[in-house]
Amino acid sequence: MSEKYRFETLCLHSGNDPNLFINSMAPPIHRTSAFLFKDTKHAADLFTLKKSGNIYSRIMNPTQQMLEERLASLEGGAASLALSSGTAAVYYTIINICSTGEEIIAAKNLYGGTYTMFDSILTQFGITVKFVDQSNPNNFEKAITSQTRGIYIEAIGNPSLDFMDIEAVSGIAQKYNLPLIVDATFTTPYLLKSIEYGADIVVHSLSKWIGGHGTAIGGAVIDAGKFNWKDPKFKLYNEPDVCYHGIRYAHDFKEQNRPAFAVRMRLVPLRNLGASISPDNAWIFLQGLETLPIRMERHCQNAFETAKYLKTHPNIKWVRYPGLKEDQSYPVASRYLKKGFGGMVVFGIKGGEKAGAQFIDNLKLFSHAANVGDAKSLAIHPASTTHVQLSAKQREEGGVNDDLVRLSIGIEHIDDIMKDLKQALEKI
Repeated sequence: MSEKYRFETLCLHSGNDPNLFINSMAPPIHRTSAFLFKDTKHAADLFTLKKSGNIYSRIMNPTQQMLEERLASLEGGAASLALSSGTAAVYYTIINICSTGEEIIAAKNLYGGTYTMFDSILTQFGITVKFVDQSNPNNFEKAITSQTRGIYIEAIGNPSLDFMDIEAVSGIAQKYNLPLIVDATFTTPYLLKSIEYGADIVVHSLSKWIGGHGTAIGGAVIDAGKFNWKDPKFKLYNEPDVCYHGIRYAHDFKEQNRPAFAVRMRLVPLRNLGASISPDNAWIFLQGLETLPIRMERHCQNAFETAKYLKTHPNIKWVRYPGLKEDQSYPVASRYLKKGFGGMVVFGIKGGEKAGAQFIDNLKLFSHAANVGDAKSLAIHPASTTHVQLSAKQREEGGVNDDLVRLSIGIEHIDDIMKDLKQALEKI
């Protein structure tokens, strides 16, 4: 959009090109596999990358394009790519940077699926991920070697809720000319624009707060467009790509104002591996973005009240929420988060895993589901579900204790949320 609008307005209007959608007020769902070419020259120009446009919905689709432009606008990035899931977004990000023999430095406090991908799957392809204690940003610098190609963190760790000092880690990344990758799913661009604090690449699971209603799976990668990929150590961007007649991604798209990272991700991992988002799911996420600011306000308000209540309950050992002044993350989180501290609360229950199971089984309003960011309140025991594939030591290092219960606080009336928590805790 040419005008400089505020976030709430961009959620409704950015990416809405009347020419693209033939003056449709609402974004249409383009349920088509392929697109017509004007003539043979038009087709050749698209395939040889002389022009940008729609060829096949695995690569790009007008509904997807609107979502991508809106996400880039909200994050303050240069370009965005929507994918079939948040997991695909993470995977494509790493393989869009690293080749065999290269490595990423990552925080230990990651979502269980991401940890497993980094620890067990990427190694099959010769890509190493070194995990460090994220509580001290200097640990990232200590782990850097000549083979390091990036640093990966979560803005708010899942499920420990530790908040990262993004600027401090960014300073280290810039010192060694390494891209900083931030999974900002738990903050959304409404609470935090990670690019403003030094992120080069932002990853989202769109299935969470951005979608907001638990109705679709999708992910996104936003390219800040500022990183210097011409550094020779990034072979994928400086050596000719034999699949595209010798294109060098860090050098050949400057005139077209197409950021190298986003261009390569679309042309190589997405085009050839195919984790494409469906137009229906892209449309669902566009609907979610329209109400994101309103929902995030309520999520944050309800989560804060929930955390305060749990702090006072005799059956609770400890509570983590970045918005509590006594929380270890508050000094850092309060510097970054000015609109709220997110919709997640985790706590340790007296009686350990058995008591946690009793608590969850007695909830009535909360749903027992392996998801977060839904408009409805959710509860789960991570050590036996979302993080069960990790060893006991890995869970401990990531802050996933056996007594930890994770709550995703919805937008119901706070009195009803409190009532359900109270009755379930009384039955332990």
